[in-house]
Amino acid sequence: MIDAPLTAVSFAPLVVALPIFGAALAFILRRKRRTQRLVTIAVLVITLCLEAWMLATVWGGGTYSVTLGGWAPPFGISMVVDGFSAFMLVVSSIVSLAVLLYATSQGMADGDEDGPVSIFHPAYLILVAGVSNAFLAGDLFNLYVGFEILLTASYVLLTLGGTTARIRAGTTYVVVSVASSLLFLIAIGMIYAAAGTVNMADLAVKLPEISPGTQTVLHVMLLVAFGIKAAVFPLSFWLPDSYPTAPAPVTAVFAGLLTKVGVYAIIRTETLLFPANQLSEPLMVVAGLTMLVGILGAVAQTDIKRMLSFTLTSHIGFLIFGVAVGNQLGLGATIYYVAHHIVVQTSLFLVAGLIERRAGTSNIERLGSLAKLSPLLALLFFVPAMNLGGIPPFSGFLGKLGLVQGGAELGTPVAWALVGVSLLTSLLTLLAIARVWNRAFWRKAEDATDPDPLLLVGVEAARGATYDIVANEPASRYSDRGNTALLPNGMLAMTAALVLVGVALTVFAGPLFEFSDQVAGQLLDPNNYIEAVLGTGQGVR
Repeated sequence: MIDAPLTAVSFAPLVVALPIFGAALAFILRRKRRTQRLVTIAVLVITLCLEAWMLATVWGGGTYSVTLGGWAPPFGISMVVDGFSAFMLVVSSIVSLAVLLYATSQGMADGDEDGPVSIFHPAYLILVAGVSNAFLAGDLFNLYVGFEILLTASYVLLTLGGTTARIRAGTTYVVVSVASSLLFLIAIGMIYAAAGTVNMADLAVKLPEISPGTQTVLHVMLLVAFGIKAAVFPLSFWLPDSYPTAPAPVTAVFAGLLTKVGVYAIIRTETLLFPANQLSEPLMVVAGLTMLVGILGAVAQTDIKRMLSFTLTSHIGFLIFGVAVGNQLGLGATIYYVAHHIVVQTSLFLVAGLIERRAGTSNIERLGSLAKLSPLLALLFFVPAMNLGGIPPFSGFLGKLGLVQGGAELGTPVAWALVGVSLLTSLLTLLAIARVWNRAFWRKAEDATDPDPLLLVGVEAARGATYDIVANEPASRYSDRGNTALLPNGMLAMTAALVLVGVALTVFAGPLFEFSDQVAGQLLDPNNYIEAVLGTGQGVR
């Protein structure tokens, strides 16, 4: 094993252990909600600092491994820190911390009366632990464990409040997730039977020695299992019905992170275990269908959260696009784009939560005058929406441009078709966003279909009216509430912070693209990874 700096080796396990211990402490403190919040926030801040330290260690290149339990690889549990895993850890923790602070502000504004919030903090930390474990896993079984931790915590978070809609959505989510986990577990068993190991570095050496037919079967099984978790077409049917029913913070963190863990697993296994890229063209077809079907679903939606759920699945297709292309340019753009998508998609779901809270609904047919009611809310929607649509010079445009260049560099007919689909998807994304912008923010509230009384009251107050046009009561009674309880400063601040992180991806696109290109080069040359885990001289020849 390559000797690594103290930071990379010693603290990598703490990235998983700290949230688990923090969850236990938060559960013990469930009756002391203020202390529980402080513990959860402190754990995430410390975890983020450790991950940033790890990222700084590998920024210039290098792959490091730490083995747990005193068992040498490939028999022991290996955690691997390289540019890809460290980058994903930092981005996911930034988003997790912002969403946690958003949820904390919402809970304090509501008096913690909506749902069993004492369980939220322990479950949230367990979710973070599962995400971190998946990003650091050096063997397939530990990756499976990370997914199962995610499943357990996400079901609890998805069903908070115990409403019929949430239980129904949670049941669908769990059934689909268990099916994909079962398929993944079967694949792990078959891989172990064929190669005698589940350590990914060891598999990179041994899988080329087994028959091509067996390799293809194992390859397809892993892709299907991870494809369900990443929500690629036709395995994405479960997502639009599951995510929108959850509380706004839960929906936001799910949209930002959970599907990206599946994408991470696809990228890691495709570059490390199956570098020959034998399924490149089928993956390109899947990527194109994911983009097109997802965005057509988004255009047809009238609810903002459902629209965003369909754009989420659609833009997963862009990430699969880069993996399928398989060259350094496309893969580097994918690494950059995944960070963009995590931040921007989470930001938009947080904004959707603010819209629903301020106007009483997220259905665009019942919305209007939001730009007049809250110019700040309009700005918080506009910036990430344009970013998602790929308008220059935002990071969405830069990431898509890199993917298009990667497809053009490959130059096959299927690659060029995929480039065309990606451009069409971008245009349709702008169409879906424009519908929300025009109807929810610029149309007069009085012209909406059955607008919520709270929306009409707020608009009248913004116009300086004295009385409520719905209940004939003083509008100031509602406008005061709108400035405090409906849009708490903490919720606005965390949403704005994530929007600014999305803008920072544009401002610092140069060094980030350089780093992403470096990481792509490391992924396409698995020898560094193999030697970091197994020792020098063990690379693929």
